[in-house]
Amino acid sequence: MELWDYRPDVYDRSKSLDLVGYHVQATDGKIGSVDEATYEVGESYLIVDTGPWIFGKKVMLPASVITQIDPQERNVYVSRTKAEIKDAPEFDEAAFKEPEYRNRLGDYYRRFPAGPGATF
Repeated sequence: MELWDYRPDVYDRSKSLDLVGYHVQATDGKIGSVDEATYEVGESYLIVDTGPWIFGKKVMLPASVITQIDPQERNVYVSRTKAEIKDAPEFDEAAFKEPEYRNRLGDYYRRFPAGPGATF
């Protein structure tokens, strides 16, 4: 299981799914909604618009932190707390696709327990 991949028990790549607009739920409450989602193997992530929670900022979450997707309720559940997400490296609109930024973000998220089925 890689940090930038969806867990196989969460997202079946053979099915089409658009997560844009879904609400994102941390382990301790809602953090915002999905503004952008990617589905490429080894490069998948969510960009979450936090709205008023972090003063209108966006955050980038590696796909592997997603623990559940509920299409009926339009919710995405992640294995991180609000504080862990808020303390992540600041989202950089100009550099978020660059390897250096992704490495820095990856180093941050690897500090936390991976959760069931993940080995990064």
